[in-house]
Amino acid sequence: MESTSTLVNRLWSYCELLRHSGVSTLDYVEQLTYLLFLKMADERTKRPARFRRNIPEEPLIPAGRDWTSLTTRSAEALLDHYEFVLRDLGQRGGTMLGEVFTKATNKIHEPAVLERLIKDLIDPYTWTTENQDLKGDAYEGLLQRGAEDRKTGAGQYFTPRPLIDAMVDCVQPKLGETITDPACGTGGFLIAAHANIAARYEDKLYGDEGRKLQTGAITGYELVRETARLALMNMLLHGIGTSEAKPLITVQDSLAKPPQKFYDIVLANPPFGVGSVTGEAYTARTDFWTQTTNKQLNFVQHIYNLLKTNGRAALVLPDNVLFEGGAGAEIRRRLLDLCNVHTLLRLPTGIFYANGVKANVLFFDKTGQRTGGRPATQQLWVYDFRTDQRFTLKQRQLRREHLDDFVAAYHSGGSDYSARKSTERFRAYSYDELIARDKVNLDLTVLQSASAASAALASPDVIAQEIVDELEAALAEFTAVARALKKGAQPTGDTSTTGNADTDQER
Repeated sequence: MESTSTLVNRLWSYCELLRHSGVSTLDYVEQLTYLLFLKMADERTKRPARFRRNIPEEPLIPAGRDWTSLTTRSAEALLDHYEFVLRDLGQRGGTMLGEVFTKATNKIHEPAVLERLIKDLIDPYTWTTENQDLKGDAYEGLLQRGAEDRKTGAGQYFTPRPLIDAMVDCVQPKLGETITDPACGTGGFLIAAHANIAARYEDKLYGDEGRKLQTGAITGYELVRETARLALMNMLLHGIGTSEAKPLITVQDSLAKPPQKFYDIVLANPPFGVGSVTGEAYTARTDFWTQTTNKQLNFVQHIYNLLKTNGRAALVLPDNVLFEGGAGAEIRRRLLDLCNVHTLLRLPTGIFYANGVKANVLFFDKTGQRTGGRPATQQLWVYDFRTDQRFTLKQRQLRREHLDDFVAAYHSGGSDYSARKSTERFRAYSYDELIARDKVNLDLTVLQSASAASAALASPDVIAQEIVDELEAALAEFTAVARALKKGAQPTGDTSTTGNADTDQER
């Protein structure tokens, strides 16, 4: 298999050509997701038996609508058949496959262009890696490129996969637990959780719990239908769910109403922004501790309500959630009282597609009540991964090994958080210290930055690349505004996604 970057660059260069024939970047990425999904589903079916464990044997795509049916046709016949495939698959309502292709339409109307895309740029290459159990890195890389191309105008903050994997490694989901992401984007957290469980419980995945893992133990919610479509594709290609099963992603505004289902684990990177879809506070949520238009604070309250008693949460949050007064102070006070808020990971800038984002990961366990008259939180352990840490999106990208020390620190002391071992970057703050801080401010720094020395440590090429990244981000923002104004509309969005790219996206 060619390298992921080579495959993605080849497809992206073709995107540049298509722009001149009237196919926009967003339309091109959308069409590629349909075609790559069909191609990868075909590869998945043909994998050797040793790579199929824990993944349903039946083909994801019915015969006559599959990848082979496209590669055996040419010219107008190919164009007509492709449009039939999209239409037919989209009519399978109430199923995961039907949701993937709901309202799918062909936007590549030149038969020669479509044929070259299918036969020359996609079909000759292998897009799945058998030895990695169908990771689909090229597919995810393409989603990432699409996200970068529209990153600021769409308001999307894709969670880097190394961070997703580290969060899941800390939470360690167990077989039989239910897991959700209320702002799942392209499904990065859900896929990482599934992979973590499959790797640790490989010999126990053939019974009822294994079947539940694929058909309902892992679910998500997403506001934007197009993003939910990508999440469903990602999940199916990673062996989560089946074509004819009920969709595992629900398209809805998670904050609009109290949850109807409760979970053992919540993993999330909630979207940045203010208010609801209409820009107002969620006044209908009588289960919230307080009313606010701050979307992240509302997600903290929502996630608390999503959790079962003794449930665990890990969520990415911007700095303002740690120090904002008013509703923010009240929410932090309630959270410390009713949950064991045990770990805070301070993240460096330069790891998200939107430069300048200052974020954290907050880990807490829900007790739902004060214990013996005492608050549920006894100590908050803060790991400072921000001070004197420098990353960029191109020259020094975040890798999973950069978070090894944090994961080791997280698990030091075993299940007893109070027995953890302090390090230069890792220390505990008592509940009394936290509650005594003005506005229950959790904006805590373990290390003091030696700013002059820190600046000296950064090489000129790294500093130059950071400047370039900032300028590119600003240019992308202006470009998005200009496009929106040209169309007579304002820039849209508040979708959060991993990886997962996640996008994988992974968010």
